[in-house]
Amino acid sequence: MRKFGSVNGLVIGFLAIFGAYFLEGGSLKALFLIPPIIIVFGGTFAAVIIGFGFDKFMRIGSLIKMAYFPKQYNLGGLIEIFVEFSNRSRKEGLLSVEKELGRIEYFFCQKLIRNAIDGNDPDSILYLAEIEMKSMQERHYSNIQIFSKMGGYAPTMGILGTVMGLIMTLANAGGDPNHLIKNIATAFIATLWGVLSANLIWLPISDKLKKCHQEEKNMMELSLQGVLALQSGEIPTVMRARLVSMLPQKEQERMMS
Repeated sequence: MRKFGSVNGLVIGFLAIFGAYFLEGGSLKALFLIPPIIIVFGGTFAAVIIGFGFDKFMRIGSLIKMAYFPKQYNLGGLIEIFVEFSNRSRKEGLLSVEKELGRIEYFFCQKLIRNAIDGNDPDSILYLAEIEMKSMQERHYSNIQIFSKMGGYAPTMGILGTVMGLIMTLANAGGDPNHLIKNIATAFIATLWGVLSANLIWLPISDKLKKCHQEEKNMMELSLQGVLALQSGEIPTVMRARLVSMLPQKEQERMMS
């Protein structure tokens, strides 16, 4: 439902903006002028390639897909697995949970449990987890910054298109009125596409990627606390209460009811 909510929000945004434009008598031909669209999107993409490199630019499509169709993390289910592992390990030893690791779909969590089974001390596990979480954060924020910058580039490119259109208008002053009107339309349509793409496409994607990062971070933090509790032989009910306290309030109420 949340995935479709994001797509629906985008659709509603375009319908609201363009619908109001058409209700005021605007024409489709005037809105979708090719030169200003090329200036705004071409200039924005070029700035990304210059600033981040072509390899990062080629990942834009996959990042957009990740933003609108993010991976879901079932933290409630993960907590229940940890509680089951705790019960089993207190009776049969920590090694007994190894054959059940396939039930956990998150590689980070599996890796931490394997480190605990192999006998690594809690400080080592904590250190390894912090390194991976820091690396994940740097990688995610590098991707987020691409779209944040695009949200700044696009309006600037729109202004550039506007200036170019006005220059063409002034250069042809006294000429064919129809040609002058077309140049003026090109100028203002460039600004429209620059501001619209920034605020309805690029900046929302940046915000959604931040949310994706936070959700993965929550999974990693919960996994770390679960593994440390499992390794220390913590009582299952205490472990459950500790891990549930890391969830949002509504999730806590659901799991404690």
